[in-house]
Amino acid sequence: MKDTRVRINQAIRAPELRVIGADGNNVGVITLAEAVALAAEAGVDLIEISPAAVPPVAKIMDFGKYQYELQKKQREMKSKSHTTETKSVQVKIGTGEHDLMLKAKRVAEWLTEGHRVKIDLFLWGRYKYMEFGFLKERLERFIKLVPTDYKIAEEIKKSPKGLSATIEREAKK
Repeated sequence: MKDTRVRINQAIRAPELRVIGADGNNVGVITLAEAVALAAEAGVDLIEISPAAVPPVAKIMDFGKYQYELQKKQREMKSKSHTTETKSVQVKIGTGEHDLMLKAKRVAEWLTEGHRVKIDLFLWGRYKYMEFGFLKERLERFIKLVPTDYKIAEEIKKSPKGLSATIEREAKK
């Protein structure tokens, strides 16, 4: 198991360190005792930044400031990452034109947010045994109602509920 805690001052185990000064300049490779003395002289801490490097890299700076900068970087990375979800919309053979338009508008909103959308043509009872070409045309007609640019990620195919297709946002050029 890897230890992820940051070592500071006397907790650093390496006998020699490559030290970066409080002003950001490279001090050079010095012993641990000399580095701790430099940090104490500056009134701040010696923080091991890169323990895997040879020799390990340490920086002379305030530990609270270092933790704040790490948290700031993590928040920034988290805000930049965007998880895509597969949303689902269900239409039926008898769904009215206005309702189809509303559902298509909702699908367009999801696509602009960057989500994939799975569209199910829900079939029940006798509808399950209708001609495949007719059912496929009904689903294609709904997909054409979507007002934004999209590409078909998964072609129309039979599913346990009826027919389904997946669409996603068109890649920007």
